[in-house]
Amino acid sequence: MTQQPAAGRAPARTRRTIGGQAPTRPVQSSPVTTRLADIAAQAGVSEATVSRVLNGKPGVAATTRQSVLAALDVLGYERPVRLRQRSEGLVGLITPELENPIFPALAQVIGQALTRQGYTPVLATQTPGGSTEDELTEMLVDRGVAGIIYVSGLHADTTADTQRYERLRARGVPFVLVDGFSPKVQAPFISPDDRAAMHLAVTHLVSLGHTRIGLALGPKRFVPVQRKIEGFVRTVQEQLGLSAETVERDFVRHSLYTLEGGQAAAAALIGRECTAVVCASDMMALGAIRAARQRGLEVPRDISVVGFDDSPLIAFTDPPLTTVRKPVPAMGQAAVRTLLEEIGGTPAPHSEFVFMPELVVRGSTASAPGERPRS
Repeated sequence: MTQQPAAGRAPARTRRTIGGQAPTRPVQSSPVTTRLADIAAQAGVSEATVSRVLNGKPGVAATTRQSVLAALDVLGYERPVRLRQRSEGLVGLITPELENPIFPALAQVIGQALTRQGYTPVLATQTPGGSTEDELTEMLVDRGVAGIIYVSGLHADTTADTQRYERLRARGVPFVLVDGFSPKVQAPFISPDDRAAMHLAVTHLVSLGHTRIGLALGPKRFVPVQRKIEGFVRTVQEQLGLSAETVERDFVRHSLYTLEGGQAAAAALIGRECTAVVCASDMMALGAIRAARQRGLEVPRDISVVGFDDSPLIAFTDPPLTTVRKPVPAMGQAAVRTLLEEIGGTPAPHSEFVFMPELVVRGSTASAPGERPRS
């Protein structure tokens, strides 16, 4: 690529090859000798060292070799073919829509980790009315990807046919599945501990004196939803003494993982006289805050709201959102590491790797109305 000229240096020159085309500006001595001198001066090494690097000779420290290659780039010379950085191959990343900021955040972590290992990430996004997961998979396989990482895909849907993954494995394509576990699929899974997330949220709210706590989340057929319900019901049972049947009937509402979905679910829970609402995503939590305000309630004075994910910028909402932080960096790096082990022929165990979430307390939770916080 074209480099910008450094301060005080001559205007940018077109990229040149060593020992090939003539230089683009007049020189007073042998072109090759002059180029070696330019590179040596830029890198702070001798011309002999530059020559050894360009000819692939041993005996040059790795840091020195990198300095010479960097000098080539800065001065606008093409690297010799054998010295050019090569991609280890393409890796597909299939995610749901990108409107929920947690998915771009996870895609960024995975993409950066792949790039550091020499792979080129190819992001394929599902959109309503657009390509399906199966169609995106075929597109990536046709392009010869070395492997695929699925985020919140059909593997998380308990009603979906999991044979698609077995067929993919039979074609020799390694893959890793993020968010959602299925015992029917022989593959590595990367998940947050959804049950522990609900324990953290409910325990926090109970400590503030809340006794009517609702849960707003997505369709029940998804594995993360089922696990969140399990953790929520168990913790409310243990800490508030309610029966599992009562908790799930009166204090759990299903909707969509959108702002509007959170608004609808929270409205129903507010109608059940809940003084606190736990949401299965930050987007749903923002919808819950909107539902409260439409009823003339103030957050957190009248009702507390807890999100899930800790998406980028969520700390700057009004009020700043208390949420359960999904361990995105650890999960993304683990997904890449696991996939590369599969690609390298030393597959990781075909089991689930579970990562602990973290409660982040901000301004959307407070003592229950008329209650004193518990110790």
